[in-house]
Amino acid sequence: MTDYVRWLSDLGMDDVPIVGGKNASLGEMIQNLTDVGVQVPGGFATTAEAYREFLAKDGLDARIREALDALDVDDVAALAEVGPRIRGWVMEQPFPEGLESAIDAAYAKLVEEAGSDAVSWAVRSSATAEDLPDASFAGQQETFLNVQGLDSIKHRIKEVFASLFNDRAISYRVHQGFEHHNVALSAGIQRMVRSDLAASGVMFTLDTESGFRDAVFITASYGLGEMVVQGAVNPDEFYVHKPTLEAGRPAILRRSVGDKAVRMVYSDAGSDQLVRTEPVPEADQQRFSISDAEVEALAKQALLIERHYGRPMDIEWAKDGIDGRLYVVQARPETVQSRSGNVIERYTLQEKADVLTTGRSIGNRIGAGAAKIVNSIADMHRVEPGDVLITDMTDPDWEPVMKRAAAIVTNRGGRTCHAAIIARELGVPAVVGCNNATEVVKDGQAVTVSCAEGDTGFIYDGKLDFEHKRIELSAMPEIPVKIMMNVGNPDRAFAFAATPNAGIGLARLEFIINNMIGIHPKALLEYDQLPEELRAQIAPRIAAYDSPREFYVAKLAEGISTLAAAFAPNSVIVRMSDFKSNEYANLIAGPRYEPEEENPMIGFRGAGRYVADHFRECFEMECEALKRVRDDMGLTNVEIMIPFVRTLGQAKAVSEALAAQGLERGKNGLRLIMMCELPSNAVLADEFLEYFDGFSIGSNDMTQLTLGLDRDSGLVADYFDERDPAVKKMLAMSIAACRAKGKYVGICGQGPSDHKDFADWLLKQGISSISLNPDTVIDTWLYLAEQAKTL
Repeated sequence: MTDYVRWLSDLGMDDVPIVGGKNASLGEMIQNLTDVGVQVPGGFATTAEAYREFLAKDGLDARIREALDALDVDDVAALAEVGPRIRGWVMEQPFPEGLESAIDAAYAKLVEEAGSDAVSWAVRSSATAEDLPDASFAGQQETFLNVQGLDSIKHRIKEVFASLFNDRAISYRVHQGFEHHNVALSAGIQRMVRSDLAASGVMFTLDTESGFRDAVFITASYGLGEMVVQGAVNPDEFYVHKPTLEAGRPAILRRSVGDKAVRMVYSDAGSDQLVRTEPVPEADQQRFSISDAEVEALAKQALLIERHYGRPMDIEWAKDGIDGRLYVVQARPETVQSRSGNVIERYTLQEKADVLTTGRSIGNRIGAGAAKIVNSIADMHRVEPGDVLITDMTDPDWEPVMKRAAAIVTNRGGRTCHAAIIARELGVPAVVGCNNATEVVKDGQAVTVSCAEGDTGFIYDGKLDFEHKRIELSAMPEIPVKIMMNVGNPDRAFAFAATPNAGIGLARLEFIINNMIGIHPKALLEYDQLPEELRAQIAPRIAAYDSPREFYVAKLAEGISTLAAAFAPNSVIVRMSDFKSNEYANLIAGPRYEPEEENPMIGFRGAGRYVADHFRECFEMECEALKRVRDDMGLTNVEIMIPFVRTLGQAKAVSEALAAQGLERGKNGLRLIMMCELPSNAVLADEFLEYFDGFSIGSNDMTQLTLGLDRDSGLVADYFDERDPAVKKMLAMSIAACRAKGKYVGICGQGPSDHKDFADWLLKQGISSISLNPDTVIDTWLYLAEQAKTL
């Protein structure tokens, strides 16, 4: 006798052949995770056996098989004719009597439990071959939201069955090697979470771009979750650090406000449509759609789910606007990054050109080709292999053409939208959420799509040269020096951390201030006193935070904590801000506060700023950010470096100022490092070391100040060489002083990255660590391993 329906609460992962991956996973979580805090709405599912009986009626399955056997799925036109014909057959097919009776009885029980038949339901698809560890059927079958009444549920179940023969699903099965007749479909009927009145989104228990395992990545937007999954909105994004969360500390590493321009809500009563979209008020667009507490609550549920399944997970969630609770509505294995091995791929542009537009980067790759602007699925045939597909957004029907593209660019979507998921699986670079790509790029124009420069993806004019390297990380040789990295960009931290390293030897706050904040700190402290024009320019950037000052401190803390979490437990040496006056002047409102100096390189910068009365409050904001990361979040691998300390008086004053702000040497394991970059630092090394726990040599400034040349001047650039004997003597003095006192000494200047022989010389001097640009780590490491054999 056919088992037509099963209750979700009776299912587990052993039931995938019976009810498919999604429904089995829902049952698995209801049975095993409800008691520990994972909330999953209940319901029932039709079985694969019921589906097969439905297709067998009157020989429908034989007709379908005959049509598919004759189909070439790479013929887009033929696929577009056969798919709809099969779906029409399915919709015309009546349910077997037993299945119809079982649905009637299950629905009656749901209504009884709900106490009303006015409740709305989601009807979801669940294929018996989907959500497996080595395959993702992202969005290929249909989901229907806000379904009300028994007749509507039956109609939507039939549409779910028909969706197994969507064009994209047919194509995907062929390319993944699944036999069509071996895949069956289950329909899950699940109570709707009223996220139309609140928010919803997607979360992954790893970083989707780098595969970094210690973070939960969460997206969120207003309304029903289809907008996020489809890529119709640019959602808010959050990263949560797992070890910090499990330690019970504030754990949010990054927050990014998405524009969230539209939301999907229930249609008005009497409408032919189940749902509709509406614009989101501008004030709400500029705020986060969920609170920090909700972000961390979601991350905790994600960790419970990951721990139960024992692998990285891709999870859909929804907040109910009536009861205020956070629910998990789907969970499946993550299928792209969790398959990556011990090989790092590096793509590097060899040249630059005009930037046409930017968005969120997907894939850490670069692609180039002729742009094809595609405004509808009917024009997909225009995309030839090697073209760059540019469109407003994609949905699963686009999959057959996406695999032809050298790169994909969309106006809308976030990093968990359909275009992003499929691009990752195909290994194709994608830039999503550009807003204006279809307007600014001309059809047929040669473009280069770069996703190799961090979170921001760039579309460049022209077909540019780029380098592609594959680095095998199976075993790195032992060397008598620590290899650290110079990393200032939090966007790249998770990816760079996969390269063998002993931590970050130089994390510049200037990068965070310039790229994540972009506003002069004094302007945020004096926001209410600014002219209206400047306030209007700043207001949208800070709208999601409690105050202008909080925006500055929080963004600094986010950048620092991301770097610290990525490289933990290794040391991350954060250099406090070392902008020169002309660089500060480039920030929003900068010209109001900065002097015009003849030579800013040796002007008002570094430690001198921190102890100046009119900059002290800015320095205190940096201190507060560092304290949040070290003391509140517990990321005590962060160490502090002070740049451009001219005199012993400045060394003493800065050390005391830090202590007054709660950043005292030795407290909570804090090490205070001084940037050794002036001849005075080398000459008086013993005296400076009384105030610091070691030196990090800045070979760039040490070279220019020892040789008396401006490294920004092309007229004397040929004389700039860190290997000059005078410079080497300064460095040798500094290294020797640190070694004699048993203190840390490293180098973070450009020299070792550019000159392997210079790195070899430093090795022979007994330096503790060499901090390199990430792209030079492997080559320099291997070179030093050879040189070390001669020591």
